[in-house]
Formats: sequence, C-alpha cells, structure tokens
Amino acid sequence: MLFNSIEFAIFLPTVFILYWFVFKENIKNRNFFLVAVSYIFYGWWDWRFLSLIFFSSLVDYTIGVRLNKTDGPNHRKVLLILSLVVNLGLLGFFKYYNFFVDSFADAFTLFGSSLETRSLNIVLPVGISFYTFQTLSYTIDVYRKQLKPTHDFIAFLAFVSFFPQLVAGPIERATNLLPQFFTKKVFNYQLAHDGIGQIIWGLFKKVVIADTAATFVNDIFANYETLPGSTLFLGGVLFAFQIYGDFSGYSDIAIGTAKLFGFSLMRNFAYPYFSRDIAEFWRRWHISLSTWFRDYVYIPLGGSRGGKWMKVRNTMTIFIVSGFWHGANWTFLFWGFLNGLYFLPLLLAGKNRKNIGNVSNGRSLPSIIEFLQILFTFFITVIAWIFFRAENIGQAFTYLNRMFFIRPLSQPDSEILLFLPLLLIFIVIEWIQRNKEHAFRLGNLHPVPKYSAYFLIIFLISGFSGSQNEFIYFQF
Repeated sequence: MLFNSIEFAIFLPTVFILYWFVFKENIKNRNFFLVAVSYIFYGWWDWRFLSLIFFSSLVDYTIGVRLNKTDGPNHRKVLLILSLVVNLGLLGFFKYYNFFVDSFADAFTLFGSSLETRSLNIVLPVGISFYTFQTLSYTIDVYRKQLKPTHDFIAFLAFVSFFPQLVAGPIERATNLLPQFFTKKVFNYQLAHDGIGQIIWGLFKKVVIADTAATFVNDIFANYETLPGSTLFLGGVLFAFQIYGDFSGYSDIAIGTAKLFGFSLMRNFAYPYFSRDIAEFWRRWHISLSTWFRDYVYIPLGGSRGGKWMKVRNTMTIFIVSGFWHGANWTFLFWGFLNGLYFLPLLLAGKNRKNIGNVSNGRSLPSIIEFLQILFTFFITVIAWIFFRAENIGQAFTYLNRMFFIRPLSQPDSEILLFLPLLLIFIVIEWIQRNKEHAFRLGNLHPVPKYSAYFLIIFLISGFSGSQNEFIYFQF
C-alpha cells in the first residue's frame, strides 16, 4: 500500500479511529491490532510474502529467547550465526542471486570461456532490506547483552512489522521501538498535530518535488546520448532532489504517522544538502542505515582505533557494503566506492567530525566559505548520484563525459524552467527551518499564516497528484 494512494487515505483514519477508540484499554489487544493492520498494509502489495516476514520474525524471536537462557559463549555464538545465516541468506537469495550468477558467468567470458547459467525469475519482496536489518539489530543487541529479549511474541511481531516504517524505514533499533509496545498510550494532541504537519510535508516532498522532478529525470536519462551537457547536469541535479524528496518524504510520512499513534521513530534525514563536507552529509543522509553500519559493522571491524590502513579499510568496507545494500548492480557498488573516496581525505586529515552542528547557527545566511563548501559538497554528491541512477557503469561514464564536454551551455526545456522556481522555494523553506526536526513544524506561527500554509501545501499536493508513483526505495 502506497502512502500517496487513495487506499492509504482510507486505511490511515480507519486504523486511527479503531486504535484510539476500540483498542484503547488493553495493550496486548492493541499490539495484536497493530500486527493485523501492518500485515494488511504489507500484504496489500503481495500477500505471499507475509510468510517471509513472519518467518524472519519467528526466527529472531526464538533465538532471542534462547540467548537469554544460555551464558555459554560458544552456544551463544552459534545462535547469533544462525540468525545471520537465515536473515542474510533470505536477503541474499531474493536480492542478489541473479547478480552473483550473472557476474560469475561474465567473469568466465572475460577469460574466453562461456558458462551456462540459469537466472531465476525472482520477485524482490518490498522492504526486505529494511526489516531484515531491523530484526538483525535485535538479535545482535541481545547477543551483546545490551537488550533483554522479549517473551511477548505479539509485541515482537508488532516491532518488526509496524506499518509506518515497515517498507522503507527508518530502520529502527529494538532498544528504541520495542519498549514502546509495552507502554500504555495516551493521545497527545500536540504530538498528533505535529505528526500531521510532518505527513503533509512528506507528501509535498514526494508528490510535488520528487514525482515532478522524476518526469524530467526519466526523459533526460533516456535521451542522454543526444542532449547537451548543461541539460545532463540539470538532470543530475534534479535526480538529487528527486531521490531526496522521495526518500526523506517517505521517512517524514512514516515518522509523522507513528506520532499519530503515540510512537517515536528515529530521525532519518537532517537537511543533508546543507552539509559542508561529505562526512557531514553522511551524518545527515539515511541516518538509520548509516548508524546501523557504524554500530554493527564499522566498530566491530575496529572502527578508527587502528592505524591509517585499518581506518581506510574499514571506511571503504562500510561504503562499499552500503552501496551493495542498495541493490544488485555494479552501479551501486561504484556509488558506494566513490563516496568512500570522497570521505577518505577528511578521515586521514582528522577533519571528518569538523562540521557537527547546523550550518550558520544564529545567522540567516551562510558565510561565503560555508556557501562554497555546501555547493562543492552538493556538486560531488550529484556526480555520485549519476552512478546511482544509471542503468550500468558504462552509461554513467558516458553521461558524465557528455555532461562535461558536450555543448556545456544551452536553453533548458520550458517545463523545467517553470519547475525550478518551485524547487528554489522548497530549498528556501528547508533552509529557514533547518534547525527544526522537519520543515513544516509551524507551532509558533500565528494561526492565520499557519493554516494558510497548510491549505496551500495541500492544494499543491492535490494539483500535482496524478499517477501513484512508487517510492524509489521500495526496490531496496
């Protein structure tokens, strides 16, 4: 079920009313209700894969209980490995089987031999990368004795399948989300009001910014061999805003929806395109995934505790694995590798944590140096996004070659020119609100301009809504 669909517009208020007025007394019944509606939400896409998410939940719930009953290090390690094998095995089969088979066959071809292989017609379950990492974090935290396992299977099912963030995150930690299923919820008007504002802003990002940009991006990338360099550069810039509006829009809707039910989800985006260096960008982009890799891969590998070689190895490992997490294509691996290369100079110079706070704190405008830093960081990010968007490595390099060397100046399409002022207004709004959790937090504003802004944004969403486009990260 898509957030930007008529079905969800009916589903959400129905669930909200039942949650607060019918299942308001008993916590266990309320959790069972959340599991039921979450499975309906997920099964709306393809009910067959409900068994997969249930099986993954059952495995990690059972392993968590078993880990609590033994202190033997070898036995505990075997249980952890079992969880890793089952979860990563399922993820690997559905997401990477054909990639490895085809790459293996291509390797033989390079040496002048041919190998008969058979690809499978595998349907990638929506959200498998997200809920797999969520259940794994639970098992790893229990194994590390940082979290006591739950014996409430219904609450655990609710934790894994919680519908606002099930399909595309944020990737929640059990230490944050799971305890919330054991607390009695009392309706909080201020929280719900803020949640509605965040949902509206998320829909604006998705429907008005991302989906509109997508129409231009798709056309530019489909015809990149005939277009001038300036148009190709504009296509890269628009894709940067497409993927930001699409993915951060989903996160805003998910977090805002959770607030309607009294739940707090972790922040997933913090105005990443206002970053002054690539290290700051990765602290602000897809925060739930970046911190997951930091805590469960980077630090166990040794983090930054060793010498320069270990720092380089661990950093590049994280970025390449992160790229591979996004999809079974060499373009994603190269995208991760390229971002790792961007990051290394800062790491080796000890400047990767130089820009921690928000840019231009206490000032309306950035300094010239900050402005140039933001522009440069955005520029190299756009270059990397071209590999993310391209169908293959060859297309990405051809795109970049033409972007820099083929007719660098030309008149953009008139429809794009009409969209650019709207995009500029979007950037200005986010800049003004950059110190707030989301750009549509208007609590201190006078009611007249506040509700005028609500109606204007809703009007724009209605005007731009046409086809129900899937979110980009559904494929991951």
